[in-house]
Amino acid sequence: MADNWYTGNAADDGQAHRGWILGHFIEPADGVRATSAVEVKWGTHPAGQQRDAWYTDEQRTTMLLLISGRFRLDLSVGSVVLERQGDYVVWGPGIDHSWQAEEDSVVVTVRWPSILS
Repeated sequence: MADNWYTGNAADDGQAHRGWILGHFIEPADGVRATSAVEVKWGTHPAGQQRDAWYTDEQRTTMLLLISGRFRLDLSVGSVVLERQGDYVVWGPGIDHSWQAEEDSVVVTVRWPSILS
């Protein structure tokens, strides 16, 4: 059997890495999910949960995609509320961010490249 494929569950697989299921922090022994090209996170956030502090000095490009709920993203250049399934926002290096789940929310975050920050 080829070792360059994988099937799993995002919620289960992300438990070891705060929701991240692809990226540089996945051990090479875990196979194809270990990569420096991209990071993917499955985020399940109860209403009222928020980031403790602003994330600053970002060196990657990021996309946040709403699966369900209502999720506010605060960027150093403005704020956006994702409220319709499929709403998303993309921001580049140098833009600081913070967030809050206004309702129980599920989001997918994609960042590239996958680098130590």
